[in-house]
Amino acid sequence: MSYEQVEVPADGESIEVLDAEADELDVPSNPIIPIIYGDGIGQDVGPAAQTVLQAAAEATGREISWMRVYAGESAREKYDEHLPNDTVEAIKEFNVAIKGPLTTPVGAGFRSLNVALRKKLDLYTNVRPTFHLDGVPSPVKHPEQMDMVTFRENTEDVYAGIEWEAGTDEVQQVREFVEEEMGYDDTIHPGSVGIGIKPITEFGTKRLVRKAIDYALENDRDSVTLIHKGNIMKFTEGAFRDWGYEVAEEEYGEAVITEDTLWEERDGEAPEGAVVVNDRIADNMLQQLLTRTEQYDVLAMPNLNGDYLSDAAGAQIGGLGIAPGANIGDGRILAEPVHGSAPKYAGQDKVNPSALILSGRIMLEYVGWDDAAALVKDALEATISSKKVTYDIERQIEGGEKLATSEFAEEVADRIRSNA
Repeated sequence: MSYEQVEVPADGESIEVLDAEADELDVPSNPIIPIIYGDGIGQDVGPAAQTVLQAAAEATGREISWMRVYAGESAREKYDEHLPNDTVEAIKEFNVAIKGPLTTPVGAGFRSLNVALRKKLDLYTNVRPTFHLDGVPSPVKHPEQMDMVTFRENTEDVYAGIEWEAGTDEVQQVREFVEEEMGYDDTIHPGSVGIGIKPITEFGTKRLVRKAIDYALENDRDSVTLIHKGNIMKFTEGAFRDWGYEVAEEEYGEAVITEDTLWEERDGEAPEGAVVVNDRIADNMLQQLLTRTEQYDVLAMPNLNGDYLSDAAGAQIGGLGIAPGANIGDGRILAEPVHGSAPKYAGQDKVNPSALILSGRIMLEYVGWDDAAALVKDALEATISSKKVTYDIERQIEGGEKLATSEFAEEVADRIRSNA
């Protein structure tokens, strides 16, 4: 494919998809990987993450051929559009990519560029591993107990974006239909109203839950917990719960067992190596994140629940500034940090790049470079533990050495080289 707006590295090779549903890839030793620095602090954390990830690749006998692509304000300035088609097509062609934070444009046709990318690329699973790094200050007494991975549905629920503004003809049509045709004439309060529709499908639910169960089986996790508000929203979130259990009961044989079967038929003794699937009400799960942290491994949930739960989990390990994430479809990944673009710090070379670095670690694991991924995590944790940190952590600890974003990245990269 030819690109008008970006240059394809001449010294790299494409990552080919062998089995999309199984995320099975043919990865060369010098893959082409598109990277979006992003907006605001993206210009600082993007190059920093590149430095660290390249060091990990080279330390394990590989090399990444970076392909710079654009989205957000940088794309607007360069090409007069926020999401060039070449950017989307590049990620489609090369299958593995990483991006920094993007600022949602005002009045540009998208509610969110992040959402637009996920939908255009069908990246239906948002994955956020949440674990504590030694040396990172935390608001809880035992942050080391947090080791969960959230699987959040990425295309339905509130991300469907189906809503109508108060005062429009469209919202009046929907209101009349709901009240007159569907019989909910005493439900909506008088006066102006905004109305949204919350679709949760069997198709969307089951492919998300499969991803969560597959991950648990492949990574020796004990349980997958379906998070929902099915006690109130019985036909949407309640259906999510039911369809999730159907996947567990019908598709995995003895490798997966439900919590009810575990206690009703086996007195709480799970078969060796089996994953236990259970469910929890969303609001109750928010407090169990704090009170029963160690009991949970993998969480699967609709979009809005996933937004709340993953952010709350991130707070327990030190905040969203170090929280990684990735958007995954069938045979495709776009890694990205949880935090925003923080434009007031842009270009100051001071912010913490750990979230994007750790998002890159997820990307390395996805392509099967587990050795490189381990080097990244170990070097990052060792750097923070040595109290060589960026300003956000330095101001919270005693005896810390404050490093610029680029200096911090070089320190991590040097540790990778020395540990390889």
